[in-house]
Amino acid sequence: MTDKKKHFTFPSAYTVILLVLLAVMILTYFMPAGKYASLQYNTTQENFTVVAPNGHESTAPGTQATLKKYHVNTDLAKFKDGSVYKPVAIPNTYQKLNQHKPNLFGAIKQFLNAPIQGLSETIDIITFVLILGGIVGVVNKTGAFAAGMAALSKRLKGKEAWLIVIVTSLIALGGTTFGLAEETIAFYPILVPIFMAAGYDALVAIAAIYLGSSIGTMASTVNPFSVVIASNTAGISFTDGMGLRLVMLILGTLICIFYTIRYAEKVKQDPSQSLIYNQKAELEKHFLGNSDVNEVPRFDFRKKLMLIIFAAGFVIMVFGVKEWGWLFNEISSLFLAITFILAFISGLSEKDFVSEFVAGASDLLGVALVIALARGVTIIMEQAQISDTLLYWLSSGVSHMSGVIFSTVMFFVFILLGFFIPSSSGLAVLSMPVMAPLADVVGVNRDVIISAYNWGQGIMSFITPTGLVLASLAMVHVTFDKWLKFVWPLMAIIGLLAIILLGVSVYL
Repeated sequence: MTDKKKHFTFPSAYTVILLVLLAVMILTYFMPAGKYASLQYNTTQENFTVVAPNGHESTAPGTQATLKKYHVNTDLAKFKDGSVYKPVAIPNTYQKLNQHKPNLFGAIKQFLNAPIQGLSETIDIITFVLILGGIVGVVNKTGAFAAGMAALSKRLKGKEAWLIVIVTSLIALGGTTFGLAEETIAFYPILVPIFMAAGYDALVAIAAIYLGSSIGTMASTVNPFSVVIASNTAGISFTDGMGLRLVMLILGTLICIFYTIRYAEKVKQDPSQSLIYNQKAELEKHFLGNSDVNEVPRFDFRKKLMLIIFAAGFVIMVFGVKEWGWLFNEISSLFLAITFILAFISGLSEKDFVSEFVAGASDLLGVALVIALARGVTIIMEQAQISDTLLYWLSSGVSHMSGVIFSTVMFFVFILLGFFIPSSSGLAVLSMPVMAPLADVVGVNRDVIISAYNWGQGIMSFITPTGLVLASLAMVHVTFDKWLKFVWPLMAIIGLLAIILLGVSVYL
Protein backbone atom coordinates (compact mmCIF):
# COMPACT_ATOMS: atom_id res chain seq x y z
CA MET A 1 0.00 0.00 0.00
CA THR A 2 1.48 3.31 -1.05
CA ASP A 3 0.82 6.68 0.48
CA LYS A 4 -0.87 9.19 -1.74
CA LYS A 5 1.16 12.30 -2.36
CA LYS A 6 -0.40 15.46 -1.11
CA HIS A 7 -0.58 18.18 -3.73
CA PHE A 8 -0.47 21.85 -2.88
CA THR A 9 -3.86 23.53 -3.08
CA PHE A 10 -3.96 27.29 -3.36
CA PRO A 11 -5.72 28.70 -0.29
CA SER A 12 -9.09 30.44 -0.42
CA ALA A 13 -9.56 34.20 -0.43
CA TYR A 14 -10.29 34.11 3.31
CA THR A 15 -6.99 32.44 4.14
CA VAL A 16 -5.09 34.73 1.79
CA ILE A 17 -6.53 37.84 3.44
CA LEU A 18 -5.89 36.44 6.93
CA LEU A 19 -2.28 35.82 5.90
CA VAL A 20 -2.12 39.37 4.58
CA LEU A 21 -3.57 40.55 7.89
CA LEU A 22 -0.90 38.62 9.78
CA ALA A 23 1.83 39.93 7.48
CA VAL A 24 0.64 43.50 8.00
CA MET A 25 0.64 42.96 11.77
CA ILE A 26 4.26 41.84 11.59
CA LEU A 27 5.07 44.67 9.20
CA THR A 28 3.86 47.27 11.70
CA TYR A 29 6.80 46.36 13.94
CA PHE A 30 9.29 47.15 11.19
CA MET A 31 7.64 50.12 9.47
CA PRO A 32 7.67 53.49 11.21
CA ALA A 33 4.40 55.26 11.87
CA GLY A 34 3.87 58.37 9.82
CA LYS A 35 1.25 60.69 8.48
CA TYR A 36 0.53 63.04 5.61
CA ALA A 37 -1.32 66.27 6.18
CA SER A 38 -4.77 66.10 4.61
CA LEU A 39 -7.55 68.40 3.53
CA GLN A 40 -11.28 67.87 3.30
CA TYR A 41 -13.92 70.12 1.79
CA ASN A 42 -16.75 71.36 4.01
CA THR A 43 -19.87 71.82 1.91
CA THR A 44 -21.70 73.90 4.52
CA GLN A 45 -18.87 76.37 5.20
CA GLU A 46 -17.50 76.07 1.63
CA ASN A 47 -13.94 75.85 2.92
CA PHE A 48 -11.25 73.24 3.53
CA THR A 49 -10.30 71.66 6.83
CA VAL A 50 -6.55 71.03 6.84
CA VAL A 51 -5.27 68.43 9.31
CA ALA A 52 -1.51 68.43 10.03
CA PRO A 53 0.38 65.15 10.63
CA ASN A 54 0.25 65.79 14.39
CA GLY A 55 -3.55 66.16 14.27
CA HIS A 56 -3.71 69.96 14.46
CA GLU A 57 -6.64 71.33 12.44
CA SER A 58 -6.93 74.60 10.54
CA THR A 59 -9.16 76.01 7.83
CA ALA A 60 -8.37 77.31 4.36
CA PRO A 61 -10.49 79.04 1.70
CA GLY A 62 -12.51 76.71 -0.51
CA THR A 63 -10.85 77.82 -3.72
CA GLN A 64 -8.80 76.32 -6.52
CA ALA A 65 -5.93 78.51 -5.34
CA THR A 66 -5.89 76.61 -2.04
CA LEU A 67 -5.64 73.31 -3.88
CA LYS A 68 -2.84 74.71 -6.01
CA LYS A 69 -1.06 75.96 -2.89
CA TYR A 70 -1.10 72.47 -1.40
CA HIS A 71 -0.23 70.81 -4.74
CA VAL A 72 -3.47 68.85 -4.84
CA ASN A 73 -4.15 68.29 -8.53
CA THR A 74 -7.90 67.89 -8.31
CA ASP A 75 -10.56 70.16 -9.76
CA LEU A 76 -12.40 72.15 -7.07
CA ALA A 77 -15.69 71.21 -8.75
CA LYS A 78 -15.16 67.58 -7.74
CA PHE A 79 -15.06 68.64 -4.10
CA LYS A 80 -18.11 70.85 -4.45
CA ASP A 81 -20.29 68.30 -6.23
CA GLY A 82 -19.35 65.58 -3.75
CA SER A 83 -17.34 63.43 -6.17
CA VAL A 84 -14.40 63.68 -3.76
CA TYR A 85 -15.72 63.63 -0.22
CA LYS A 86 -12.98 61.87 1.75
CA PRO A 87 -9.81 63.52 3.12
CA VAL A 88 -7.14 63.91 0.45
CA ALA A 89 -3.46 63.50 1.29
CA ILE A 90 -1.39 66.63 0.74
CA PRO A 91 1.80 65.76 -1.17
CA ASN A 92 5.21 66.42 0.37
CA THR A 93 3.87 66.72 3.93
CA TYR A 94 4.76 63.27 5.27
CA GLN A 95 6.20 63.15 8.79
CA LYS A 96 7.31 60.23 10.94
CA LEU A 97 5.44 59.83 14.22
CA ASN A 98 6.45 58.24 17.49
CA GLN A 99 4.01 55.46 18.35
CA HIS A 100 4.07 52.69 20.95
CA LYS A 101 4.05 49.17 19.49
CA PRO A 102 1.78 46.66 21.30
CA ASN A 103 3.24 43.66 23.13
CA LEU A 104 2.43 40.07 22.14
CA PHE A 105 -0.89 40.00 24.01
CA GLY A 106 -1.88 43.35 22.56
CA ALA A 107 -0.95 42.20 19.05
CA ILE A 108 -3.10 39.04 19.37
CA LYS A 109 -6.02 41.11 20.62
CA GLN A 110 -5.59 43.56 17.75
CA PHE A 111 -5.43 40.70 15.22
CA LEU A 112 -8.68 39.18 16.51
CA ASN A 113 -10.50 42.50 16.83
CA ALA A 114 -9.65 43.76 13.35
CA PRO A 115 -12.05 41.50 11.36
CA ILE A 116 -14.86 42.19 13.85
CA GLN A 117 -14.33 45.92 13.56
CA GLY A 118 -14.09 45.49 9.80
CA LEU A 119 -17.50 43.83 9.80
CA SER A 120 -18.93 46.69 11.83
CA GLU A 121 -17.47 49.37 9.56
CA THR A 122 -18.64 47.74 6.33
CA ILE A 123 -22.12 46.69 7.45
CA ASP A 124 -23.76 49.06 4.94
CA ILE A 125 -21.92 47.42 2.05
CA ILE A 126 -22.52 43.93 3.40
CA THR A 127 -26.26 44.60 3.81
CA PHE A 128 -26.50 45.58 0.16
CA VAL A 129 -24.49 42.53 -0.93
CA LEU A 130 -26.80 40.17 0.94
CA ILE A 131 -30.00 41.80 -0.34
CA LEU A 132 -28.75 41.67 -3.92
CA GLY A 133 -27.73 38.05 -3.46
CA GLY A 134 -31.22 37.25 -2.22
CA ILE A 135 -32.82 38.88 -5.26
CA VAL A 136 -30.54 36.99 -7.65
CA GLY A 137 -31.41 33.75 -5.87
CA VAL A 138 -35.14 34.38 -6.32
CA VAL A 139 -34.81 35.36 -9.99
CA ASN A 140 -32.69 32.28 -10.62
CA LYS A 141 -35.26 30.06 -8.90
CA THR A 142 -38.06 31.31 -11.14
CA GLY A 143 -35.92 30.45 -14.17
CA ALA A 144 -36.07 33.99 -15.53
CA PHE A 145 -32.34 34.19 -16.28
CA ALA A 146 -32.15 30.72 -17.81
CA ALA A 147 -35.44 31.04 -19.71
CA GLY A 148 -34.42 34.30 -21.32
CA MET A 149 -31.09 32.88 -22.47
CA ALA A 150 -32.53 29.56 -23.62
CA ALA A 151 -35.47 31.07 -25.50
CA LEU A 152 -33.11 33.42 -27.27
CA SER A 153 -30.82 30.54 -28.19
CA LYS A 154 -33.70 28.54 -29.67
CA ARG A 155 -34.89 31.42 -31.83
CA LEU A 156 -31.41 31.84 -33.29
CA LYS A 157 -31.17 28.28 -34.57
CA GLY A 158 -29.44 28.38 -37.94
CA LYS A 159 -27.77 31.66 -37.05
CA GLU A 160 -25.36 30.20 -34.54
CA ALA A 161 -22.75 32.95 -34.79
CA TRP A 162 -25.39 35.34 -33.52
CA LEU A 163 -25.86 33.00 -30.58
CA ILE A 164 -22.26 33.70 -29.57
CA VAL A 165 -22.78 37.43 -30.07
CA ILE A 166 -25.93 37.66 -27.98
CA VAL A 167 -24.97 35.24 -25.20
CA THR A 168 -21.60 36.93 -24.69
CA SER A 169 -23.13 40.42 -24.88
CA LEU A 170 -25.97 39.72 -22.45
CA ILE A 171 -23.72 38.03 -19.90
CA ALA A 172 -21.20 40.86 -20.26
CA LEU A 173 -24.05 43.27 -19.57
CA GLY A 174 -24.86 41.33 -16.41
CA GLY A 175 -21.20 41.34 -15.41
CA THR A 176 -20.76 45.06 -15.86
CA THR A 177 -23.95 45.96 -13.99
CA PHE A 178 -24.31 43.56 -11.08
CA GLY A 179 -21.26 41.32 -11.24
CA LEU A 180 -22.89 38.32 -12.92
CA ALA A 181 -20.37 35.56 -12.32
CA GLU A 182 -21.22 32.64 -10.04
CA GLU A 183 -24.78 32.65 -11.41
CA THR A 184 -23.50 31.72 -14.89
CA ILE A 185 -22.84 28.18 -13.65
CA ALA A 186 -26.56 27.55 -14.21
CA PHE A 187 -26.27 28.36 -17.93
CA TYR A 188 -23.87 25.58 -18.90
CA PRO A 189 -26.31 22.63 -18.80
CA ILE A 190 -28.72 24.59 -21.02
CA LEU A 191 -26.35 26.21 -23.50
CA VAL A 192 -23.60 23.61 -23.97
CA PRO A 193 -25.90 21.14 -25.80
CA ILE A 194 -27.21 23.97 -28.00
CA PHE A 195 -23.70 25.05 -28.99
CA MET A 196 -22.58 21.49 -29.64
CA ALA A 197 -25.68 20.70 -31.70
CA ALA A 198 -24.78 23.72 -33.82
CA GLY A 199 -21.47 22.09 -34.73
CA TYR A 200 -19.26 23.85 -32.21
CA ASP A 201 -17.26 22.28 -29.40
CA ALA A 202 -17.76 22.69 -25.66
CA LEU A 203 -14.93 25.22 -25.54
CA VAL A 204 -17.04 27.63 -27.59
CA ALA A 205 -19.82 27.39 -25.01
CA ILE A 206 -17.53 28.14 -22.10
CA ALA A 207 -15.92 30.96 -24.09
CA ALA A 208 -19.27 32.61 -24.80
CA ILE A 209 -20.40 32.32 -21.18
CA TYR A 210 -17.22 32.70 -19.15
CA LEU A 211 -15.58 35.32 -21.35
CA GLY A 212 -18.82 37.29 -21.33
CA SER A 213 -18.86 37.28 -17.54
CA SER A 214 -15.13 38.00 -17.29
CA ILE A 215 -15.02 40.92 -19.71
CA GLY A 216 -18.21 42.32 -18.19
CA THR A 217 -16.88 42.29 -14.64
CA MET A 218 -13.46 43.47 -15.85
CA ALA A 219 -15.06 46.46 -17.58
CA SER A 220 -17.47 47.14 -14.73
CA THR A 221 -19.52 50.29 -15.09
CA VAL A 222 -22.04 50.13 -12.23
CA ASN A 223 -21.06 46.80 -10.68
CA PRO A 224 -21.60 47.32 -6.93
CA PHE A 225 -19.07 44.61 -6.06
CA SER A 226 -16.15 46.29 -7.79
CA VAL A 227 -16.29 49.77 -9.28
CA VAL A 228 -18.85 51.17 -6.81
CA ILE A 229 -17.04 49.84 -3.74
CA ALA A 230 -13.63 50.83 -5.12
CA SER A 231 -14.75 54.35 -6.01
CA ASN A 232 -16.45 54.77 -2.65
CA THR A 233 -13.26 53.70 -0.88
CA ALA A 234 -11.15 55.97 -3.08
CA GLY A 235 -13.35 58.93 -2.21
CA ILE A 236 -14.78 59.61 -5.67
CA SER A 237 -18.06 58.96 -7.45
CA PHE A 238 -18.23 55.72 -9.41
CA THR A 239 -19.44 57.74 -12.40
CA ASP A 240 -15.97 59.32 -12.70
CA GLY A 241 -14.19 57.63 -15.59
CA MET A 242 -17.42 55.96 -16.69
CA GLY A 243 -16.96 56.98 -20.32
CA LEU A 244 -13.66 55.19 -20.77
CA ARG A 245 -14.92 52.13 -18.92
CA LEU A 246 -17.81 52.00 -21.39
CA VAL A 247 -15.26 52.11 -24.22
CA MET A 248 -13.41 49.19 -22.62
CA LEU A 249 -16.68 47.30 -22.20
CA ILE A 250 -17.69 47.76 -25.83
CA LEU A 251 -14.28 47.11 -27.39
CA GLY A 252 -13.43 44.29 -24.99
CA THR A 253 -16.74 42.54 -25.61
CA LEU A 254 -16.37 42.90 -29.39
CA ILE A 255 -12.85 41.48 -29.24
CA CYS A 256 -14.04 38.50 -27.17
CA ILE A 257 -16.93 37.90 -29.57
CA PHE A 258 -14.81 38.01 -32.72
CA TYR A 259 -12.10 35.89 -31.10
CA THR A 260 -14.65 33.24 -30.11
CA ILE A 261 -16.44 33.30 -33.49
CA ARG A 262 -13.13 32.92 -35.33
CA TYR A 263 -12.33 29.80 -33.32
CA ALA A 264 -15.92 28.50 -33.49
CA GLU A 265 -16.19 28.74 -37.27
CA LYS A 266 -12.81 27.06 -37.67
CA VAL A 267 -14.01 24.15 -35.53
CA LYS A 268 -17.34 23.96 -37.36
CA GLN A 269 -15.60 23.69 -40.73
CA ASP A 270 -12.97 21.23 -39.50
CA PRO A 271 -13.68 19.55 -36.13
CA SER A 272 -10.09 18.31 -35.95
CA GLN A 273 -9.04 21.94 -35.35
CA SER A 274 -10.74 21.82 -31.96
CA LEU A 275 -8.41 22.10 -28.98
CA ILE A 276 -10.49 19.37 -27.33
CA TYR A 277 -10.93 17.17 -30.41
CA ASN A 278 -9.72 14.12 -28.49
CA GLN A 279 -12.76 14.53 -26.21
CA LYS A 280 -15.29 14.99 -29.03
CA ALA A 281 -17.01 11.61 -28.78
CA GLU A 282 -17.02 11.66 -24.99
CA LEU A 283 -18.49 15.17 -24.77
CA GLU A 284 -21.12 14.54 -27.45
CA LYS A 285 -22.26 11.43 -25.61
CA HIS A 286 -22.42 13.32 -22.32
CA PHE A 287 -24.18 16.48 -23.51
CA LEU A 288 -26.16 15.26 -26.54
CA GLY A 289 -26.81 11.61 -25.79
CA ASN A 290 -29.99 12.15 -23.78
CA SER A 291 -30.67 15.81 -24.47
CA ASP A 292 -33.34 17.48 -26.51
CA VAL A 293 -32.00 20.95 -27.21
CA ASN A 294 -35.49 22.06 -28.24
CA GLU A 295 -36.74 21.62 -24.68
CA VAL A 296 -36.07 25.07 -23.28
CA PRO A 297 -37.86 26.94 -20.50
CA ARG A 298 -40.67 29.20 -21.69
CA PHE A 299 -39.82 32.89 -21.49
CA ASP A 300 -43.26 34.04 -20.38
CA PHE A 301 -44.56 37.46 -19.35
CA ARG A 302 -43.86 36.87 -15.66
CA LYS A 303 -40.18 36.14 -16.29
CA LYS A 304 -39.83 39.10 -18.64
CA LEU A 305 -41.41 41.41 -16.07
CA MET A 306 -39.08 40.19 -13.32
CA LEU A 307 -36.00 40.86 -15.44
CA ILE A 308 -37.28 44.32 -16.40
CA ILE A 309 -37.88 45.25 -12.75
CA PHE A 310 -34.50 43.85 -11.74
CA ALA A 311 -32.73 45.82 -14.49
CA ALA A 312 -34.69 48.97 -13.62
CA GLY A 313 -33.19 48.84 -10.13
CA PHE A 314 -29.72 49.48 -11.52
CA VAL A 315 -30.93 52.39 -13.63
CA ILE A 316 -32.52 53.97 -10.55
CA MET A 317 -29.37 53.25 -8.53
CA VAL A 318 -27.16 55.10 -11.02
CA PHE A 319 -29.53 58.07 -11.05
CA GLY A 320 -29.80 58.07 -7.25
CA VAL A 321 -26.06 58.02 -6.72
CA LYS A 322 -25.36 60.69 -9.32
CA GLU A 323 -28.27 63.06 -8.72
CA TRP A 324 -29.27 62.50 -5.09
CA GLY A 325 -25.96 61.47 -3.55
CA TRP A 326 -27.16 58.04 -2.47
CA LEU A 327 -24.87 55.85 -0.39
CA PHE A 328 -25.19 52.14 0.35
CA ASN A 329 -28.02 52.59 2.85
CA GLU A 330 -30.24 54.18 0.21
CA ILE A 331 -29.19 51.67 -2.44
CA SER A 332 -30.00 48.79 -0.08
CA SER A 333 -33.42 50.29 0.58
CA LEU A 334 -34.06 50.48 -3.16
CA PHE A 335 -33.26 46.82 -3.70
CA LEU A 336 -35.23 45.82 -0.62
CA ALA A 337 -38.23 47.51 -2.25
CA ILE A 338 -37.53 45.52 -5.42
CA THR A 339 -37.47 42.38 -3.27
CA PHE A 340 -41.00 43.10 -2.04
CA ILE A 341 -42.22 43.73 -5.60
CA LEU A 342 -40.70 40.47 -6.83
CA ALA A 343 -42.33 38.63 -3.93
CA PHE A 344 -45.75 39.45 -5.40
CA ILE A 345 -45.01 38.70 -9.05
CA SER A 346 -42.57 35.77 -8.83
CA GLY A 347 -45.30 33.15 -8.49
CA LEU A 348 -43.44 31.54 -5.60
CA SER A 349 -45.13 30.73 -2.34
CA GLU A 350 -44.18 32.79 0.70
CA LYS A 351 -42.17 29.89 2.09
CA ASP A 352 -40.35 29.22 -1.18
CA PHE A 353 -39.65 32.90 -1.79
CA VAL A 354 -38.11 33.38 1.65
CA SER A 355 -36.16 30.14 1.32
CA GLU A 356 -34.69 31.14 -2.05
CA PHE A 357 -33.97 34.68 -0.89
CA VAL A 358 -32.07 33.37 2.12
CA ALA A 359 -30.26 30.81 -0.05
CA GLY A 360 -29.29 33.52 -2.53
CA ALA A 361 -28.05 35.78 0.25
CA SER A 362 -26.06 32.91 1.73
CA ASP A 363 -24.35 32.39 -1.64
CA LEU A 364 -22.86 35.86 -1.26
CA LEU A 365 -22.12 35.56 2.44
CA GLY A 366 -18.57 34.64 1.48
CA VAL A 367 -18.25 37.94 -0.39
CA ALA A 368 -19.48 39.75 2.71
CA LEU A 369 -16.91 38.02 4.91
CA VAL A 370 -14.13 38.86 2.46
CA ILE A 371 -15.15 42.53 2.60
CA ALA A 372 -15.03 42.48 6.41
CA LEU A 373 -11.68 40.67 6.54
CA ALA A 374 -10.14 42.99 3.98
CA ARG A 375 -11.36 46.02 5.87
CA GLY A 376 -9.67 44.54 8.93
CA VAL A 377 -6.32 44.80 7.14
CA THR A 378 -6.95 48.49 6.50
CA ILE A 379 -7.90 48.98 10.15
CA ILE A 380 -4.60 47.46 11.31
CA MET A 381 -2.71 49.78 8.97
CA GLU A 382 -4.69 52.78 10.18
CA GLN A 383 -4.18 51.97 13.85
CA ALA A 384 -0.46 51.49 13.32
CA GLN A 385 -0.42 54.60 11.09
CA ILE A 386 1.70 52.85 8.48
CA SER A 387 -0.65 53.42 5.54
CA ASP A 388 0.81 56.84 4.91
CA THR A 389 4.33 55.46 5.39
CA LEU A 390 3.67 52.85 2.71
CA LEU A 391 2.16 55.54 0.53
CA TYR A 392 5.25 57.68 1.07
CA TRP A 393 7.60 54.87 0.06
CA LEU A 394 5.55 53.99 -3.02
CA SER A 395 5.15 57.62 -4.03
CA SER A 396 8.91 58.05 -3.81
CA GLY A 397 9.18 55.46 -6.56
CA VAL A 398 6.43 56.79 -8.80
CA SER A 399 6.41 60.52 -8.07
CA HIS A 400 8.70 61.21 -11.01
CA MET A 401 6.90 58.84 -13.37
CA SER A 402 4.86 60.20 -16.20
CA GLY A 403 1.15 59.57 -15.90
CA VAL A 404 1.22 57.02 -18.72
CA ILE A 405 3.99 54.94 -17.13
CA PHE A 406 2.28 55.21 -13.75
CA SER A 407 -1.03 53.93 -15.13
CA THR A 408 0.74 50.98 -16.76
CA VAL A 409 2.61 50.11 -13.55
CA MET A 410 -0.66 50.22 -11.59
CA PHE A 411 -2.28 47.88 -14.13
CA PHE A 412 0.39 45.23 -13.55
CA VAL A 413 0.29 45.78 -9.78
CA PHE A 414 -3.42 44.95 -9.77
CA ILE A 415 -2.85 41.93 -12.02
CA LEU A 416 -0.55 40.58 -9.31
CA LEU A 417 -2.92 41.50 -6.49
CA GLY A 418 -5.82 39.99 -8.43
CA PHE A 419 -4.10 36.61 -8.38
CA PHE A 420 -3.76 36.54 -4.60
CA ILE A 421 -7.09 38.24 -3.85
CA PRO A 422 -9.58 37.24 -6.56
CA SER A 423 -12.49 38.90 -4.75
CA SER A 424 -13.08 42.23 -6.49
CA SER A 425 -14.78 43.75 -3.46
CA GLY A 426 -12.13 42.46 -1.07
CA LEU A 427 -9.33 43.81 -3.24
CA ALA A 428 -11.11 47.16 -3.53
CA VAL A 429 -11.42 47.84 0.19
CA LEU A 430 -7.95 46.46 0.83
CA SER A 431 -6.04 48.42 -1.80
CA MET A 432 -7.85 51.68 -2.51
CA PRO A 433 -7.01 53.52 0.73
CA VAL A 434 -3.32 53.13 -0.19
CA MET A 435 -3.39 53.20 -3.98
CA ALA A 436 -5.90 55.96 -4.70
CA PRO A 437 -3.88 58.82 -3.15
CA LEU A 438 -0.93 57.88 -5.38
CA ALA A 439 -2.90 59.40 -8.25
CA ASP A 440 -2.83 62.74 -6.42
CA VAL A 441 0.94 62.49 -6.01
CA VAL A 442 1.51 61.76 -9.71
CA GLY A 443 -1.07 64.30 -10.84
CA VAL A 444 -3.72 62.13 -12.48
CA ASN A 445 -7.37 61.68 -11.62
CA ARG A 446 -8.22 58.96 -9.12
CA ASP A 447 -10.50 57.27 -11.63
CA VAL A 448 -7.30 56.16 -13.42
CA ILE A 449 -6.53 54.03 -10.36
CA ILE A 450 -10.09 52.66 -10.41
CA SER A 451 -9.73 51.67 -14.06
CA ALA A 452 -6.30 50.10 -13.43
CA TYR A 453 -7.82 48.13 -10.55
CA ASN A 454 -10.84 47.04 -12.60
CA TRP A 455 -8.87 45.99 -15.63
CA GLY A 456 -5.87 44.52 -13.81
CA GLN A 457 -7.74 42.24 -11.44
CA GLY A 458 -10.38 41.65 -14.12
CA ILE A 459 -8.00 40.29 -16.73
CA MET A 460 -6.50 38.03 -14.09
CA SER A 461 -9.94 36.49 -13.54
CA PHE A 462 -9.68 34.95 -17.02
CA ILE A 463 -7.27 32.35 -15.62
CA THR A 464 -6.84 32.67 -11.86
CA PRO A 465 -7.37 29.25 -10.25
CA THR A 466 -8.76 30.86 -7.11
CA GLY A 467 -11.66 32.30 -9.11
CA LEU A 468 -14.49 30.67 -11.05
CA VAL A 469 -12.57 29.34 -14.00
CA LEU A 470 -11.93 25.85 -12.62
CA ALA A 471 -15.55 25.38 -11.59
CA SER A 472 -16.71 26.55 -15.01
CA LEU A 473 -14.30 24.23 -16.81
CA ALA A 474 -15.50 21.34 -14.68
CA MET A 475 -19.05 22.02 -15.84
CA VAL A 476 -18.03 21.34 -19.46
CA HIS A 477 -15.32 18.74 -18.75
CA VAL A 478 -12.51 20.86 -20.20
CA THR A 479 -9.07 20.83 -18.57
CA PHE A 480 -7.26 23.96 -17.41
CA ASP A 481 -4.33 23.54 -19.79
CA LYS A 482 -6.68 23.53 -22.81
CA TRP A 483 -8.32 26.70 -21.55
CA LEU A 484 -4.94 28.40 -21.09
CA LYS A 485 -3.96 27.51 -24.64
CA PHE A 486 -7.22 28.97 -25.92
CA VAL A 487 -7.33 32.15 -23.87
CA TRP A 488 -3.78 33.47 -23.52
CA PRO A 489 -3.63 35.22 -26.95
CA LEU A 490 -6.93 36.92 -26.12
CA MET A 491 -5.56 38.06 -22.76
CA ALA A 492 -2.57 39.62 -24.51
CA ILE A 493 -4.88 41.57 -26.83
CA ILE A 494 -7.18 42.71 -24.01
CA GLY A 495 -4.18 43.63 -21.86
CA LEU A 496 -2.70 45.78 -24.63
CA LEU A 497 -6.06 47.51 -25.07
CA ALA A 498 -6.22 48.20 -21.32
CA ILE A 499 -2.74 49.75 -21.29
CA ILE A 500 -3.62 51.99 -24.24
CA LEU A 501 -6.90 53.14 -22.67
CA LEU A 502 -5.19 53.79 -19.33
CA GLY A 503 -2.68 55.96 -21.16
CA VAL A 504 -5.53 57.86 -22.80
CA SER A 505 -7.30 58.29 -19.44
CA VAL A 506 -4.31 60.19 -18.08
CA TYR A 507 -5.03 63.05 -20.49
CA LEU A 508 -8.79 63.20 -19.92
